Amino acid sequence: MKFTLSWLKEHLDTTAEVDQVAEAMTMAGLEVEDVHDPIAALAPFTVARIISAERHPNADRLQVCQVETVDGVKEIVCGAPNARAGLTTIYAPIGAYVPGLGVTLVEKPVRGVISNGMLCSGAELELADDSDGILELSDDLQVGTPAAGVFGAEPVIDFEVTPNRPDWLGVAGIARDLAATGLGRLTTPAINPTTGSFACPVTVRIETPDLCPVFAGRVIRGVRNGPSPEWLQQRLTAIGLRSINRLVDITNLIAYDRARPLHVYDLARLSGAEIVVRGGRGDEPLLALDGKTYSPAASDCVISDDGGARVIGLGGVMGGESTGCSDDTTDVFVESAWFDPIATAQTGRALNISSDAQYRFARGVDTASVVPGVELATQLILELCGGEASDVTVAGQAPTAPEPFAFDPAYVKRLSGLSLSDDRIFEILIALGFTVMRGSTWSATPPSWRRDVEGPADLVEEVARIEGFAALPHAPLPEVARAPGGVLNPRQARVRTARRALAALGYAEAVTWSFTKQSTAALFGGGDERLVLENPIAADLDCMRPSALPNLIQAAARNAARGHADAALFEVGPVYLDDQPTGQRTTITGLLASHPDRHWGGAGEDPLFEFKGDLFALLEEIGAPVASLQLVQGQNRDWWHPGRSARLQLGPKNVMVEFGALHPRVLKALDADGPMLAFEIVLDAVPEPRGKSKARGAADLPNLMPLSRDFAFLMDEAKAVGDLTRAVAGADKALIAEVRVFDVYRGQGVPEGQKSVAIEVDIQPRAATLTDAEIEALTTKVIAAATKLGATLRA
Repeated sequence: MKFTLSWLKEHLDTTAEVDQVAEAMTMAGLEVEDVHDPIAALAPFTVARIISAERHPNADRLQVCQVETVDGVKEIVCGAPNARAGLTTIYAPIGAYVPGLGVTLVEKPVRGVISNGMLCSGAELELADDSDGILELSDDLQVGTPAAGVFGAEPVIDFEVTPNRPDWLGVAGIARDLAATGLGRLTTPAINPTTGSFACPVTVRIETPDLCPVFAGRVIRGVRNGPSPEWLQQRLTAIGLRSINRLVDITNLIAYDRARPLHVYDLARLSGAEIVVRGGRGDEPLLALDGKTYSPAASDCVISDDGGARVIGLGGVMGGESTGCSDDTTDVFVESAWFDPIATAQTGRALNISSDAQYRFARGVDTASVVPGVELATQLILELCGGEASDVTVAGQAPTAPEPFAFDPAYVKRLSGLSLSDDRIFEILIALGFTVMRGSTWSATPPSWRRDVEGPADLVEEVARIEGFAALPHAPLPEVARAPGGVLNPRQARVRTARRALAALGYAEAVTWSFTKQSTAALFGGGDERLVLENPIAADLDCMRPSALPNLIQAAARNAARGHADAALFEVGPVYLDDQPTGQRTTITGLLASHPDRHWGGAGEDPLFEFKGDLFALLEEIGAPVASLQLVQGQNRDWWHPGRSARLQLGPKNVMVEFGALHPRVLKALDADGPMLAFEIVLDAVPEPRGKSKARGAADLPNLMPLSRDFAFLMDEAKAVGDLTRAVAGADKALIAEVRVFDVYRGQGVPEGQKSVAIEVDIQPRAATLTDAEIEALTTKVIAAATKLGATLRA
């Protein structure tokens, strides 16, 4: 929303300058985004007059002009087709920054002739000017007159309007709030009704009161349309609107002045004497004023004529080209209606239209402004276009006014801490347009333009906003004793540890929605109707996610689509399952999308082993009982690759982790290129660590040299290598410190269906150096443990 300072001062009697206004708006809760001062931008530019214009000696399309400027007579090279002797225009000196070009002028030859400045077009000064040449100004202007004064340039304030404050979409609403803050006195001009001189020849029939409960209008005949007066053109141009003609400009002015959208129909182009407000039919195209054709559905409000047979506009959104006003228009029908905000917003989204009218109606226009809107438009049309007005016709009934509710002024102190007198609270509410009945119990009624106010807490917010948030008392929160065991419980500490560990491993944390598409949830065992949202924020986020994997897969796919095919992502968050007692579990989910030939670990190595190493390192960090975990293959759910995935469990009923490659079918369904590796750790399934004493025991540092022995065992191809290492480690827990696999061989010398696994066993003596006999006995234990598992020592 934009407005100029002079525009504001038509509603607010104040001496405040633009910076003071912006500051007062900010303190009153209006989010000022920018204050643009074109006066400063136009400061170097002044009025000049061309004395003579001769063809350039070296270029047919250029002219060498002698120009009378504020700096004396200057020779300037100009390529504009309208440059001629006697023309009054705008001059830019050497060193001036030209905003429309984004360049600073320097003295340089143009085809051999030095140009000592520039003659400017409207586009080069960022003015609303459609001509191809330089500006043509009135000959009455004196040479040296500042350009800012010529064009009526003044500061423009641009601010963000929150959805709950549609009254701020009009300058009058902004002035009302600023007057309440004490910046000035509210002087919004009253709307004087115009007595009709004849009965309105157009009737209105509403078939869909749920879409449009009230519709008012009147005929004005004998108008003279054409270009708007200069003051109106400048006002609209200053806020970025293009002047079209008087009738259209009047409706745009009222929309920004009073937050009241209107529409004007050319009466001669209406078919029949009745306007019908109804729903669309889906098969009746409308050529709108933006030049595009739309087919409104039954949920869209349309304006029609010819007994309802022809659509001439989208209610609350945009008019049709068939009844638009032109310079030849002499008789008009002025529309002022109230359209349902939700229906109007849905129409804009469905048809992809965003107009000033739709923007305002979707947020809620003042329900009491229907007839005043017609009267204000009549007043301006008669003033600028002349003519004769009919009576006002009104169909339907406006929505009921907001209901009063009880309000205790002491609630201001209790809720905000502000110590204000009852008189001050009353003064603020009255200034904002509320009706307040004082007594033992106060009764407050919101104005028709403030339907966002629904109870006492809203009134406290209004009082605090106008009094100033800087006036809120400074009171520190009471000290809370720190918990003896720290502020994080074991679960929270694990989550923090997991985040740090994964970040250290090179993974980037992703924060995604807890929702996904129902069809996507079905790919990961979800999608049950009980987990479908009644009011989703988007069509593709309509179901609670059964896993964080689909969100991470789609995030990796988006990265790949933007040229970053390799991604290592993780997320810690909730998932929602309909087969769980609580319906919600916390998971740590990781995803790796990579190309092995140019990334992880070198050519020929399977990234799954590196990925498994990351997973086990993470489990160690969060205190999971890694040594007790069982690795099981072939039992993962169907979104995992059946031959390249496994699960880690503490028994069949406590599955802690699933990891491996994701199924190509799932990746294809999510439009993601594979391969991708992933893991899901169910944090709820990880046993909590046993309580530890705060006192540390003595360090157990061995004082004897360790030794190692290598073994090669033949074992069935189907058996997991991890089972062998765990069995060997358990052969003598006192002496065996670690067991590592350093080679897996298949090929010549190894029977079909078997593999050779070479392991290194680290032995750490404790009491005394081991003798040969003790080492031999330990070797026998290792071989026996492997034999019990089904492995045999390779010769």
